[in-house]
Amino acid sequence: MNESENNSKRSIPPYMKAVSGSLGGIVEASCLQPIDVIKTRLQLDRTGNYKGIVHCGSTVARTEGVRALWKGLTPFATHLTLKYALRMGSNAVFQAAFKDANGQLSNRGRLLSGFGAGVLEALVIVTPFEVVKIRLQQQKGLSPDLLKYKGPIHCARMITREEGLLGLWAGAAPTVMRNGTNQAAMFTAKNAFDVLLWKKHEGDGKVLQPWQSMISGFLAGTAGPVCTGPFDVVKTRLMAQSRHGGELKYKGMVHAIRTIYAEEGLLALWKGLLPRLMRIPPGQAIMWAVADQVIGLYERKYLHIAPL
Repeated sequence: MNESENNSKRSIPPYMKAVSGSLGGIVEASCLQPIDVIKTRLQLDRTGNYKGIVHCGSTVARTEGVRALWKGLTPFATHLTLKYALRMGSNAVFQAAFKDANGQLSNRGRLLSGFGAGVLEALVIVTPFEVVKIRLQQQKGLSPDLLKYKGPIHCARMITREEGLLGLWAGAAPTVMRNGTNQAAMFTAKNAFDVLLWKKHEGDGKVLQPWQSMISGFLAGTAGPVCTGPFDVVKTRLMAQSRHGGELKYKGMVHAIRTIYAEEGLLALWKGLLPRLMRIPPGQAIMWAVADQVIGLYERKYLHIAPL
């Protein structure tokens, strides 16, 4: 009974996990938005206009201004903040549900918790925000008068008016597959690296240094992009195409994969992988550095657990 009560006292409430994730998301978005813009432009480049990451970034900055590298920052930052809050909070809820009578969480339970959190964030937050973000990022030109979408709210309204409410959920299937797989791998890997590298176990009261959290987060964020590259490319293509005034090139996830493979080759399904690897692992490093410190502060102040 005493051990059970002690474990209960030591558990971090889901809302604190959500707060820690949202704060990490704000910092991550501000730092890494240019890489996300470059990734999107490369994935949408079917004619080879951009020769690589550096050429793409310099071309965007030269022809559209440096601020263009932060296009879509408002929906991206809002999306990351809400996404991480939902991801961290829902994962904590799922993990609590999968724990056994002794309060232990199996690797299977951790994987399922991460997958569930990824599916939930994909449907509730990621898909509509990324549709708006991608539509804004694919616009080329310096003059606001020439742009179809004037901003995130105007973009969402235009999509809803021209394509219906479901237009904001274009590419939902590959997004669910990408995010579910990503989060299953990420939460499991982060816990494994914490244990392997720093002997840190959940609820033991030990608070990692920011650089330790960054290393674990960086390593945990590397596997997902490689495994889910095709889902990310297909998601971007489906979200970027407009239903207004013409036939849809891609009819769905499977059709898009087949079409891209037939027209552009197998490697096209991993377009934008390098900028994803430049953005996601560093993004996870930044997010976990912030989140672990927030959770550690809560532990020290409210759970009275001294850091080891």
